[in-house]
Amino acid sequence: MTPVLQKEILRKSLHFLIGFSPLLASIDRRLAIALLAFGVVLYTVMEILRLKGVPVPLVSFITEQAMRERERGFVKGPATLGVGALAAILAFPLPIATIAIYALAFGDGFSSLAGRLFGRLRPRFLFGKSVEGSIICFAAVFFAAYLASRSMRMSLCAATAATIAEALPLKDWDNLAIPLATGAALFLQRLWG
Repeated sequence: MTPVLQKEILRKSLHFLIGFSPLLASIDRRLAIALLAFGVVLYTVMEILRLKGVPVPLVSFITEQAMRERERGFVKGPATLGVGALAAILAFPLPIATIAIYALAFGDGFSSLAGRLFGRLRPRFLFGKSVEGSIICFAAVFFAAYLASRSMRMSLCAATAATIAEALPLKDWDNLAIPLATGAALFLQRLWG
């Protein structure tokens, strides 16, 4: 296994973990909001400390192990991941927020791994991302949305919106775009239903 793939597996393991936030929100929405906000602030403080040469045990190590070659300075991924889940919970009813967060956790997570492992076709309209990764994104979001909603229509809507958002050249900002685009598409689909 290449070092790049090892880093990507570690990064996407963190993506998968954000998939637990809808469960917490279903138990206590305010607690989920508070924990996500606290986590983003805490990570930000720890990342600033790391950049000032004050390593924070475990967190600094994981950040350094997971950071990509292009990342210098503040590593935004974990912060934008938390903000993306937080934004979905704040902006949408829980059933929609759940699917939006699953799109972030599993659609983005699996698409990146599939793209690294199997990605060969990289047309210009995918901005360097692979067709194979986009197919896996669509399938993962469709499957997660269907398990959450039991609605074919909602699942197709979520998978389409997430796949389009994931294909955009946003780097770590896709952690905000994917749940917000997915949630907005589902919200509009429900309105126009």
